[in-house]
Amino acid sequence: MSSEVTATAPSPGVRQRWGAQVGLLAAGTFIMGTDAFVIAGVLPGISASFDISTGQAGQLVTVFSLSYAALAPVLAALTGSWSRRRVLTTALVVFAVGNAVTALAPSYGLVLGSRVVAAGGAALYTANASATASMLAGEHQRGRALSIVMLGLTSSLILGAPLGTALGSVLDWRATMWFVTAMAVLVAPLILWRIPKLHSGGATALRRRFVPLSDRRVLAVLATTVVVFTGIYVPYTYISAVYQPATGDHGGRLAVLLLVFGTAGTAGNLMAGYLADRVGPMRVITVGTVALAAVLLGVPVLRETFATALVAVVLCGVFSFSVTTPQQHMIIALAPGERAVVTSLYQAALYFAVSLSGVVGAFGLGTNVVGARYLSVLAAVFVLAATVLTRVSVAKHTQPEAGNDGWNHGADMRSTET
Repeated sequence: MSSEVTATAPSPGVRQRWGAQVGLLAAGTFIMGTDAFVIAGVLPGISASFDISTGQAGQLVTVFSLSYAALAPVLAALTGSWSRRRVLTTALVVFAVGNAVTALAPSYGLVLGSRVVAAGGAALYTANASATASMLAGEHQRGRALSIVMLGLTSSLILGAPLGTALGSVLDWRATMWFVTAMAVLVAPLILWRIPKLHSGGATALRRRFVPLSDRRVLAVLATTVVVFTGIYVPYTYISAVYQPATGDHGGRLAVLLLVFGTAGTAGNLMAGYLADRVGPMRVITVGTVALAAVLLGVPVLRETFATALVAVVLCGVFSFSVTTPQQHMIIALAPGERAVVTSLYQAALYFAVSLSGVVGAFGLGTNVVGARYLSVLAAVFVLAATVLTRVSVAKHTQPEAGNDGWNHGADMRSTET
């Protein structure tokens, strides 16, 4: 596997400015997150507009997630020879076009099609934002740079989705889509102006771009990603059912839980990025998943009152978002010469897990054994399984350096740079 081209690596001067540049990349992920999360808030409006059921309108989320998962690695491979600046700008333009078509669509079928286009732009942007951030910051500050990019995603839960939902309730859901489109149009020229012309490698045949999949360690990380995020998103997707005893179906209380979850997730993400650089991503993932599983096992008791539900949601938010940055840190270390491709594969695995969580959660809710009360316990099984996969499967295919867990301080595995 080829290592990153030295001639295209950022200069020391560029790295000194990486904070502001990565912050700009995070603005883009904020837009992508807002688009992904706000759809749930405007489903009633979409349902009424096209005279369809809420369940049918909900398929917009499924189509977006599955399209994202399928398109992320393909688009990363097709644009591998482009500069990261060109890729990011193009992604924002495609994303804006998709959302503009959604806002103008006269039929439900066209809305479904436009969500595929928007998903393509989002998939191309998010993976390349992470890859670009890791290049700008350098090896030893990779975790912090990735956590800043992910901060855009987590902050969209706190600000973007609620703001877009409020806009949709005051005006209509099409105004929300125009809001997301306008943000993308504003950020695209800033990316073109401020992000340096970096390359992650030369032009490569499409099949060569999928070489990382032949690495069992990469496959192990991707498999772990699917398992753990299925567990994470099952209780989040059905949070209204899980915490119904605490909220009493009161929309205001549910909104508070969502806001608290997003705020706690933001804190957990930033903490995980710092710790991944300090103690290594493997340890951060292990502690985070074990702690999350413990909280999920306690939710059947904690869901009974609003005060205890708040405690559960805070802890779930912190530990849920302590996983994603270390996992990206780990997968980039395995294939430093294919950053854009492996991060796109990671994003594909994550969004596949989001789609899968809806199915798993619906199955759990529909059984007498699980139901809403024990849905978090079902989620804990997935999270604990991911812990075992991380410690056994990933570590098994890793050859750590002496006195090192193989991942500390952003160390790239030598065996990948042949």
